[in-house]
Amino acid sequence: MKMKLNLGCCDLIQPGYINVDHIKFPGVTVIADLELSWPFKASSIDEILALDIIEHLHDKIHTMNEMWRVLKPNARAFIWVPTTNGVGAWQDPTHVSYWNKNSFLYYEAGSAYNTRFAAGYGIKAKFRMTHYHLEQGFDGEKLQLLMEAVKF
Repeated sequence: MKMKLNLGCCDLIQPGYINVDHIKFPGVTVIADLELSWPFKASSIDEILALDIIEHLHDKIHTMNEMWRVLKPNARAFIWVPTTNGVGAWQDPTHVSYWNKNSFLYYEAGSAYNTRFAAGYGIKAKFRMTHYHLEQGFDGEKLQLLMEAVKF
């Protein structure tokens, strides 16, 4: 059976996923503070949905390192996040980290940013960006990414 996470799901419960949030909404199967170590074993997860959650987490490096740590080799993470190019990133008072497409270059295996800065910044995560799409919504630009965990 595949292990799939729906991170920060709130009330958007996904059948077939382990629905994770820090509040016990109906359908949430794991209560977890994603600002701390995630309660999943290394290389145990087949897929992650991170829809409108990472902008609510303070530490970008911790978030991406934990995402990479729990994913199996070549497992995928689907990330949707408001970009710094739109008002959606700034309007929500609970947004504490700000992202755009270039933010992910620090976590992309082989990118100049990852090669140069990862060790010094404490970045362990290495992903392969397989797809990205910018979408205009009612509250501004949103980035949709599909990334695969690169593990040797």
